Amino acid sequence: MPAARQSSTEQLQRTPTPRAADPPAQPATPAQPSGDAVNPHIGRIPVLDLRPLVDCGRRPAKAVAGETLPISATVFREGHDAVAANVVLRDPSGRPGPWTPMRELAPGTDRWGADVTPDSEGHWTYSVEAWSDPVATWRHHAGIKVPAGIDTALVLAEGAELHERAAAGVPKNDGREAVLAAADALRDGTRTPADRLASALAPETVAALDRHPLRELVTASPPLPLQVERTRALFGSWYEFFPRSEGATVEGGKPVSGTFRTAAQRLPAIAAMGFDVVYLPPIHPIGRTFRKGPNNTLEASPHDVGVPWAIGSPEGGHDAVHPDLGTLDDFDAFVHCARDLRMEVALDFALQCSPDHPWVEKHPEWFHHRADGTIAYAENPPKKYQDIYPIAFDTDMRGLVTETLRVLRHWMDHGVRIFRVDNPHTKPVVFWETVIGEINRTDPDVIFLAEAFTRPAMMHTLGAIGFQQSYTYFTWRNTRHELTEYLTELSGDAAAYMRPNLFVNTPDILHAYLQEGGRPAFEARAVLAATLSPAWGVYAGYELCENTPLKQGSEEYLDSEKYQLRPRDWESAERTGRSIAPLITALNRIRRRHPALQQLRNLHFHHVDNDAVIAYSKRSGPDVVLMVVNLDPHHTQEATVSLDMPVLGLDRHETVPVRDELTGETYHWGRAVYVRLEPGVTPAHIVVLRPSPPIGGSPTS
Repeated sequence: MPAARQSSTEQLQRTPTPRAADPPAQPATPAQPSGDAVNPHIGRIPVLDLRPLVDCGRRPAKAVAGETLPISATVFREGHDAVAANVVLRDPSGRPGPWTPMRELAPGTDRWGADVTPDSEGHWTYSVEAWSDPVATWRHHAGIKVPAGIDTALVLAEGAELHERAAAGVPKNDGREAVLAAADALRDGTRTPADRLASALAPETVAALDRHPLRELVTASPPLPLQVERTRALFGSWYEFFPRSEGATVEGGKPVSGTFRTAAQRLPAIAAMGFDVVYLPPIHPIGRTFRKGPNNTLEASPHDVGVPWAIGSPEGGHDAVHPDLGTLDDFDAFVHCARDLRMEVALDFALQCSPDHPWVEKHPEWFHHRADGTIAYAENPPKKYQDIYPIAFDTDMRGLVTETLRVLRHWMDHGVRIFRVDNPHTKPVVFWETVIGEINRTDPDVIFLAEAFTRPAMMHTLGAIGFQQSYTYFTWRNTRHELTEYLTELSGDAAAYMRPNLFVNTPDILHAYLQEGGRPAFEARAVLAATLSPAWGVYAGYELCENTPLKQGSEEYLDSEKYQLRPRDWESAERTGRSIAPLITALNRIRRRHPALQQLRNLHFHHVDNDAVIAYSKRSGPDVVLMVVNLDPHHTQEATVSLDMPVLGLDRHETVPVRDELTGETYHWGRAVYVRLEPGVTPAHIVVLRPSPPIGGSPTS
């Protein structure tokens, strides 16, 4: 072997042993084989197929502070010698965190994994170190040879030498004496071979070397980026409502809009239901040209209020407040009121204009012009939006980026740190990558939610390039198979870049399941959304089970709030028991109480012998929560749930007391559980298998 190669090997073999509380200052670096290597991309010990991996490592995987995420890789080597691996997680300052050992996820697969938990926001990195484990190799061989009397003296002598070398990397106060004692025992010829071997396999010796192993041929993967954001990017309960409907009246046959002041009176009730985010549709001046009337009619009366997404009038554009709602000072007061109630305000950002928007005159190059010189209005055939002009990006994208940043920063200066972006899939991906990247460069706490009901490739890409949250197909996933398949996808590899926010309804979407299922359907979907995902949302009126469509087969609401004021008698609904607000309140309280429900990647489905019933669990440390939901809003369903006990942290034949968080009742559940769920009475079980420590209020955001 050439001298240079010998020197390299010696250097690798002398890699310092990492310590759990004191990681090495100089970790292993990716191996750089010499020019005669057959494949320059393979290190001495192959480390392949790291996960999570976003866009081949060109974009960061996502996490939030305190979130546990799995890191995995394929690790193997030639021959039969033992290998091992660990994760190196580096914080934004480049400092390595505690050494995290990996384990083989399934014997014989060469797939290794470990869970890591970044504890602060910022740009982190993670890599995997693989290494030869000579002690584990020796234990295997010695366990075979010594009992069989094969090369006993030599095997024991080799073990003594290994343990002496290994002891050099074990701290004095963390097991070094036990390892040195094992080395001495292995050399003690007065003892039987079995006793000498047993000393090396003593629990205290094995534990010390598990914490501080002897590592040889250390090979590190290149570091991969990890963007760690604030908790609200993953966990939160959203409530959408139109400020103009709260406090609205009809005077002399003329509708009179509510204001920010009257809308603020609704905030305490929203906070009491446990919501974290109040989301407002556009609050800007609304154009009059081609203004839509009630139920999307093309002829509007002088008193019709128009569609908030038709943004812009002589009173202003995206940086202005509709005069009917009040002033910018009134908006500030609304934001402060929400903040005092421990809620954030999310603002709709719809990058489109009414024909009356100031941009139409000042920047005609920002719009599509047809052959006759007119500006093209928005269409989604067969739907037509004559009151909206879409933006044309390719004539002046730089100018549009600059103006968009100005508008967003204007609202950020007025306390908005969350934006729900309308139809981002109809704009260039590179535009959003630029805008979000620039905003988050200076204000990493600002969150963008992509409202993109579109093709999977676009939805996934929007998440990968910067959107912290995404709308999903949840509304259209109603059967057990559909829910299981889709949520398995969302909580799997996709969770590295696309965080789902499960809205049960929107002003545009009233699914047939809700139209036909009545109150039990509303209850079931609320339970599903609130427990399947750490982020969920409702649009006002959901708690009243509003489910009248515009017409048969339509997902539009009759008398949609998009086109008219819709004041609601909240007090009467609660007084008469028509509201499911108590259930929503209970769900949000349960979510805040249980860390397991604040995670996404820990979702696991359990087998049920009835397709009308779905069962799934979430586990975070000692906190284990199991949900069983009746998907049939019309009939009582009975089923046997077969629990995957190891996933729950239980022995296969164990029976444990469980407490239903919805009813307070206690049961004893084992591997096979019989359930009977009656719509309108017991829509679901949300049971706690293990008590969790009390948690006051919502997580830090």
